[in-house]
Formats: sequence, structure tokens, C-alpha cells
Amino acid sequence: MTDLSGKIKHRTAKWAVRIVICMFAGIMVLPLAMLSADSLMGKQELLEICGAVLWDSGGYAGFRLFPDYPTLRAYVRLLLDTPEYFTAFWNSMLQTTGILTGQLLTAVPAAWAFAQFRFPGKRVLWFLYLLLMILPFQVTMVSGYLVLSSAKLMDTHGAVILPGIFSTLPVFILQKTFAGIPREVVDAARIDGAGNMRIFLSIGIPLGIPGIFSILILGFLEYWNAIEPPMTYLKTEALWPLSLYLPQMINVEAAAAFAASIITLLPAVLLFFTGQESLEQGIVASGMERKEK
Repeated sequence: MTDLSGKIKHRTAKWAVRIVICMFAGIMVLPLAMLSADSLMGKQELLEICGAVLWDSGGYAGFRLFPDYPTLRAYVRLLLDTPEYFTAFWNSMLQTTGILTGQLLTAVPAAWAFAQFRFPGKRVLWFLYLLLMILPFQVTMVSGYLVLSSAKLMDTHGAVILPGIFSTLPVFILQKTFAGIPREVVDAARIDGAGNMRIFLSIGIPLGIPGIFSILILGFLEYWNAIEPPMTYLKTEALWPLSLYLPQMINVEAAAAFAASIITLLPAVLLFFTGQESLEQGIVASGMERKEK
């Protein structure tokens, strides 16, 4: 009788946990479902549902998961008659790709050096890396503005790309990943006559692939949606990424803005789901510590 009661309680607890998880998942998915539904509505239906919020038409905002008269007019207009959207889209691609490429060239060797080498000032330099990592953008905004202005990079793509290249978070994640490589493997390679560069290319990078993929995925999600750096360093609207362009669309045509938001989400969503396993492996690897320094 006691065993039966225990099994019932265990199953009840499992179902309670599942229900709570489903509730939280529904809460998180609900805004996306509403956004998808709004992108399929016509102007009149949007006025009825969102007019109180978007156009101050009075009354209350409505809620509708399925449009009464679904139409793809907003998507057609966006893809065929809105060249500004494509300009912003390629600006986002250029800035995000430039940052991630630069991080691969700088963060990966820097993290390997912190994990595998001993050099004077290593602890101080690592402390500065950690300090810069926790400082918000608002703290470094003025100094960054002055440096970019002196370099005559203000109001260019480089003003967004260069600071992002030298972000400290990728170095922090990869340092933990590389530190998890067994010392015996590196020592064995040295005994076999491999130099530092050969060890880095043949051992460090292959074993650090999960961490490298994780910084690429996290970096894409961060810089694809970045707002503050482009807003601070870019004044010309032709250089704006999607994160700055989309809020301007809502004043022109709400349905097209909702459709643009859905399309803008697709690259990040596809990248996350295709690289989810690599992201999980990288996060796990970044938590590994070597027993022997």
C-alpha cells in the first residue's frame, strides 16, 4: 500500500511539473503566435485589434490568435515593394558576419593563450578581461565613441564591427573550453615534436569545436538583435541594421512591420535549432576545469 501511494505521488509530481513547464512554454510562445497572426491581418482588422495601441484610436486592444480574413498582402508588399527592408537586412548580415569573423580570428587564439601558456601579467590581464565583460555598454559608450571618432570610423559599419570583434565574452567561454583539454594530450604532442602552432591547429581547434560553435551562435543572437551600439555610432539611416529599422516601419504600415519581424526572426531561430546540440556541448565544455594547471 505504501509503495502504491508513493508511485501515485511520484506520478502526480511528474504531471504537475509537466503542466507548469507547458504553461511557461505557452506564455513564451504566445507573443510569437500573436505576432504571426497580426502579420496575416488586413489593415481594417489590425485597426480593430491593435488600433488602441498603435494609432491611439481609443478603446482597448484586442487579442486574436487567428485572423478572420487572413492575407499575405503584408509579406508581398514587404518582399516586393520595400527595398529599405533589404538594405537593413544586408546591413545586419554585414555587421554580424564581420563581428563573428573577427572574433574567430582574435578570440580563439587569445583564449588558447590564456588556457595553455604562462606569461607575465597573465592574472592581471585576465582580471581586466573579466572586468570588461561585466561592464554594461553604457559605461564604455563614451570612451568607445571618442576612440572611434579619433579613428574617423563614426557613422560607418566599422564603428559597430570593430568593438564587437574585441568582445571579451567569447574569450571567457573558449578559455574554459580549452582549459578542459587534458594536459597529457598536449604534453604528448610536444614530446612527438609538435610546435605551439601545430598543437593549436591539430589539437586545440578540433577539441574546441563545441565551444567555438557556441560563441558563434550566442554571438549571432546578440549582434543580430543589437540596438545600443548601432544607435550610438550610426547616424545615416542607410547604414541602420534591422534592429533600428523595424521600429520605424510601425509608423508606416503595421502589417508589413509584423511581417518583417517574422522574417527577421527566421535566421536566428533556424541557427539556434540547427546548432542547439553544439551550443549545449559548448556550454558544458566551458564549465570544465583542468585538475592540473
